Amino acid sequence: MSDPVTAMETLRFEGFVTVSQAGSLGMITLRGDFGSKPFGTALKKALGLDPPQKRQIAHGNNSTAAWMSPDELLIFCSWEDKATLMTALQKVIGKRHAMVIDVSDARMTFTLTGSNVREVIAKLAPVDLSPGSFEPGELRRTRFGQIAAAFWLVSQDEAKVICFRSVGDYMFKQLKAASTPGSELDIWT
Repeated sequence: MSDPVTAMETLRFEGFVTVSQAGSLGMITLRGDFGSKPFGTALKKALGLDPPQKRQIAHGNNSTAAWMSPDELLIFCSWEDKATLMTALQKVIGKRHAMVIDVSDARMTFTLTGSNVREVIAKLAPVDLSPGSFEPGELRRTRFGQIAAAFWLVSQDEAKVICFRSVGDYMFKQLKAASTPGSELDIWT
């Protein structure tokens, strides 16, 4: 298998928050009835984790599952493991009504690090990011400007933002502008 290469692999900006392209990840969209016990059991067998609750992230041994909608998860894994994981998912799901599709090439992930990650996101997304209203492990699907995106806090000082690869350069430029030194708002300090 060839190594993944993208035109934006080296995107990085050191502002009052560091914005960097997260590199090539395996990403699998899984659609199905996560409320059914057989589906939940199958998912636990394949991923080693229970389906995440609404607007949450669940971490397993070698993968992470993000709640995207009542019948959709986005599963993150290493680029090298995605084919194996897809096969495992298809095997344990069996004949249940479901969809398993590799969307790795269609998505781009950014990592934001620094004490003001909430502020950078708040400048772009219409979400209440105040401490207590949005905490690590929670996920939101929204818009960053005019771009459809999802994001979550890994910790108080780290966030992940995911968007379609086709608008990845534009997303990077928005995140870069929002984290440019001198534009701090210091909302929550």
